[in-house]
Amino acid sequence: MSLVIATFSTPAWSVSFQPASPDELKMTSEPKAPGAPAIILFREVDRDDRGLTAHEDIYFRIKIFTEEGRKYGDIEIPFFKDEGSIVNLHARTIEPDGRIVNFSGKAFDKMIVKARGLKYLAKTFTMPDVQPGSILEYYYTNDLPEYILIGSRWILSQELYTKSARFTLRPYSDGHFSLRWTWNRLPPGTAQPTQAANQEISLNATDLKAFQTEDYMPPENELKSRVDFIYSEERFEQDVDKYWRKVGKKLNDHLESFVGKRKAMEEALAGIVAPGDSPEVKLQKIYARVQQIRNTTFGQEKTEQEQKRSKEKDPDNVEEVWKKQYAGGVELTWLFLALARAAGFEASGMVLADRQNYFFDPISMDSRRLDTNLVIVKLNGKDAFFAPGAAFTPFGMLPWFETGVKGLRLDKDGGSWVDTALPASTDSATRRKADLKLDESGVLEGKLVVTYSGLEASQRRVDERFADDVERKRVLEDEVKEALPIACDVELTNQPDWKNSAVPLVAEFDFKVTGWISAAGRRALFPVGLFGATEKRLFDHTDREHPIYFEFPFERSDDITIDVPLGWQISAVPAPQKVDAKAIVFDSVAKNENGALHVTRDLKVEIVMLPVQNYPTLRKIFQLVRTADEQQATLMPGNAVAGGN
Repeated sequence: MSLVIATFSTPAWSVSFQPASPDELKMTSEPKAPGAPAIILFREVDRDDRGLTAHEDIYFRIKIFTEEGRKYGDIEIPFFKDEGSIVNLHARTIEPDGRIVNFSGKAFDKMIVKARGLKYLAKTFTMPDVQPGSILEYYYTNDLPEYILIGSRWILSQELYTKSARFTLRPYSDGHFSLRWTWNRLPPGTAQPTQAANQEISLNATDLKAFQTEDYMPPENELKSRVDFIYSEERFEQDVDKYWRKVGKKLNDHLESFVGKRKAMEEALAGIVAPGDSPEVKLQKIYARVQQIRNTTFGQEKTEQEQKRSKEKDPDNVEEVWKKQYAGGVELTWLFLALARAAGFEASGMVLADRQNYFFDPISMDSRRLDTNLVIVKLNGKDAFFAPGAAFTPFGMLPWFETGVKGLRLDKDGGSWVDTALPASTDSATRRKADLKLDESGVLEGKLVVTYSGLEASQRRVDERFADDVERKRVLEDEVKEALPIACDVELTNQPDWKNSAVPLVAEFDFKVTGWISAAGRRALFPVGLFGATEKRLFDHTDREHPIYFEFPFERSDDITIDVPLGWQISAVPAPQKVDAKAIVFDSVAKNENGALHVTRDLKVEIVMLPVQNYPTLRKIFQLVRTADEQQATLMPGNAVAGGN
């Protein structure tokens, strides 16, 4: 990472359609992106942070080469409702013969789901008359809220190879702000951003390779080539430690002012804990009570009445939070801190940057990245971390994106850096227990109970907090179906507790699989890896570009009992399989227990990040897991037993 500091003012600009050259119209491929179905011919990002509102104009020109490339005519523009709105959208298709077809349709807001836990809104529309040889052009403006200076950044990398790109920023300038910018992973040969006499900062880039998306990789924007801009009302410090001491003192002063309502907190505490409670029980009760308060950070779109309420000034202190009984996640976590202190605990606040989209490094000297918080409590002589403002997070745990990160523990001297721990794999488990019967036609049927604990439970509760019972039922049933390599019938039969973070999320199903066993002469073969489809699809590609990144350590375990038909016998079971690579452990055992087949299977992943050079080893481990799942128990049907071998 590199860094530049500047101080700053400026004139108007915009993007618009550009004429296509004859060479662009004739293009059928790009030598620097062999086999690419399409490429970005030119991309422009112009950001203007001046005035009351900032805005960003964005332009794309895309060349389609193949039938497969036609999919790039379906445009998705990601956006966040609280960070601006997409306006001034224009689009057109230039046919290979130069004919222009303007987009006259309507763009729609759509929720895009890329992977578990990764959802975002996008403005979507389809370009007209897209065919191989076409050039697609579109531009739009992202209007940002008043005075929003955070989030100024250029992301250079795109899904497609980019032939040429230009980025500009006209910084906010009222004489009180300084600007610093840093760059990360600039492509070889790309010149650093430069600032002109009119204060405009610009960067030109060519031949940007396509960004490769892979399963289980670190946050995309952390891996992409980018430039980040940081504003400050004060002169930037050159000394990293001095900068953070100054920030820490300011944040601590604000925190102590916010939580300094001891009498009000002692009165509130009287209705939460009992005098005879042990320290841990007291803390559990305080935690549970705070989580009962309505958390506006994790709430749905505000009603009209709530919008009126939201126009009130933010709470000045924890007493106001307690009286209102609703607040954002940050304020609720500070309320927990105040109540814990009132109960006699030694407790301090901590601010940190989560790892959902980027990895934080203090050397960036960007205090606004410390955008979430937690509380450190001395419990039984040890520091324990709590984040009740993160909805559905169990007592004693942190949301996954706050684990394994560096945060600033606040005190009057400016604070100190502390690393949060990663949970053990057994703390976040998916456990399946199945009691099944096999009939003579090969149908496997019975009851299945799936128990999600720790972060596996909290993440599902967060993801589905706005869903109705029908949608939640579908999600849980689909998870079971995805774990099997063949089709199955699954019906949820209970009402899981979606609200209480203190208990596991338990789902009970009626379960039926047809065709799981196969005939081999007079025998029937039964693969023991019934729920192994998830691992079967993992890391099957030979090559890998990015590090391997699991959000948190986890465990998946199966306990399956199968009653065979009357008169059938289990003639052979596969030998136990064990893979122990320290960070990843797999066990699979099949037994004949009083005429029933009993299969246990356990996979533990204790790592979060693995360098890409270790990918061949990881891939080999999961190949061994797949091989173990394909092992088969041998059954002798009743007629074969009666007739002998």
